[in-house]
Amino acid sequence: MSTTNLQQRLQGLLDHIRTGKIIEAMNEFYDRDTVMQDNANPPTKGLAANIEREKQFLNGVKEWKGFNVKASAAGDNVTFYECTMDFIATNGQPVHMEQVSVAKWNNGKVVHERFYYDTGKKA
Repeated sequence: MSTTNLQQRLQGLLDHIRTGKIIEAMNEFYDRDTVMQDNANPPTKGLAANIEREKQFLNGVKEWKGFNVKASAAGDNVTFYECTMDFIATNGQPVHMEQVSVAKWNNGKVVHERFYYDTGKKA
């Protein structure tokens, strides 16, 4: 896949996330055998398990306030993006997170993604 096409796929993924279509994005942009990992935690293997993990995260969100991409790049079947996320947790607490995602792609789908982030700061 060319770097231009990979950048377009990344942009499509980010557009889905920005509009709240996170589960739809996973179904469209992630391989069925994808592996996802948060920081140094053990990886979660398989699309179904990762969708379930994401649903658990989303269940803790009462209201999204923002998803802003600060930087992104694509090349040689690898992408990264740096973003901030702001939301209100179900307990009413505002949360601000800063995160970097590094993803490896094959045939237009994410096969491995690792997130590097703080644990969330009270806004």
